[in-house]
Amino acid sequence: MALSGIEIFKLLPKTNCGDCGVPTCLAFAMSLAAGKSELSKCPHITDEVKSKLEEASAPPIRTVTIGRGNSAVKIGGETVLFRHEKRFENPPGIAVMVADTMSDSEISGRLDRFKNLRYERVGETLKAELIAVKNSSGDKVKFANLVKHIKDGSDAALVLVSFDSEAMEEALKVAGEDKPLIYAANQENLDKMVELSSSYQCPLAVKGENLEDVKQLAEKITDAGIKDLVVDSGTRSLRQAFEDHVSIRRFALLKKMRSLGFPTITFPAEMSDNPMKEALIASIFVAKYGGLIIISDLQGETLFPLLVARMNIFTDPQRPLATTEGIYEINGPDEHSPVLLTSNFSLTYFIVSGEIENSRVPAYLMVKDTEGLSIMTAWAAGKFSADNIAQFVKKSNIAEKINHKKMIIPGYIAAESGGLEEELEGWEIHIGPREAAHLPAFLKNWK
Repeated sequence: MALSGIEIFKLLPKTNCGDCGVPTCLAFAMSLAAGKSELSKCPHITDEVKSKLEEASAPPIRTVTIGRGNSAVKIGGETVLFRHEKRFENPPGIAVMVADTMSDSEISGRLDRFKNLRYERVGETLKAELIAVKNSSGDKVKFANLVKHIKDGSDAALVLVSFDSEAMEEALKVAGEDKPLIYAANQENLDKMVELSSSYQCPLAVKGENLEDVKQLAEKITDAGIKDLVVDSGTRSLRQAFEDHVSIRRFALLKKMRSLGFPTITFPAEMSDNPMKEALIASIFVAKYGGLIIISDLQGETLFPLLVARMNIFTDPQRPLATTEGIYEINGPDEHSPVLLTSNFSLTYFIVSGEIENSRVPAYLMVKDTEGLSIMTAWAAGKFSADNIAQFVKKSNIAEKINHKKMIIPGYIAAESGGLEEELEGWEIHIGPREAAHLPAFLKNWK
């Protein structure tokens, strides 16, 4: 059970040194309790207290990191069953499967798609993060060579898929320093896989025949000192896999069952031969409750909606999704191009920018920070009024990009036009349509 701020404060050194970035130990304790800071920021905590706090404050679902550096992927760390209760913490990692029985061209194709299928949305790069390398051939040398090829040719975090401990050891000699996920320990290879996980300090996946089997295996592995586990109930039917994922989350959160308090791994790649159905299955586990999702291949028409669904589900519901404030150039504008204004609520931005693109009219779109609020909500809250819009326009240096002083504001804030002309000396304020759908016609007739 999570500790309160006061309970954490009692264990802190109470020096009020400020080395953690906040002025007092009490403030730091409250920040820790709220999940807004990390224990590692206090340099004066003893190892004994650190161990006690980490154990007491650990989330019901353990956070597991796969990979290292910029390629590291965190999964797990969840504390709630439903997003509206608080938020989901770490989005599931998405991995593409590559097997050592595939042709060179097929492997190259999947690697190319892994590198190139990346999308910019709301200031974030959406992409698959991992590559699962499977030892389908049974040849440990061939497996290790493929792992080296994947490691050298991509920035992916790796999942090494083999039940052969000797093949796994060969692969770890090549990629162990990159902290891949070892998949998987079972009843037959348990001791050797635990030894490899401990030796290379890599997270370990456990695969059982059912949840009870997973529970027993996980208990044996944690007793051996391995804490970073990922669990697979072993089923490959959608209905049973779905039930298993929900059960694992509920047992961990509601029953405090530590032996199942780990992120899960699921294989839509092994549940269907139909790419569209596979994508649908993957989307189900994005919502309920996959930690790592292995798909057979990456294609834009299936990957992009999956990534967008993941982004939407794993945003904090208490914090609106927002676009970065600034000037966005659309359709290659020049000094004669119109200037439009909107808020940084992501949905507003995408609708407005999309309609400008559709108009084929080169334009500057000025996106003002409204703390993620829509135009009307921001206006009602005083965050999209003449005075603060004028300050934004002045500091943006938009005047240096154009040879006119004309700006189009959303029709919903038409009442601010007079105030804006007073605040922005020499500017002409034009009132645009209330609905973004009318922008193409408006821009084609605008002068």
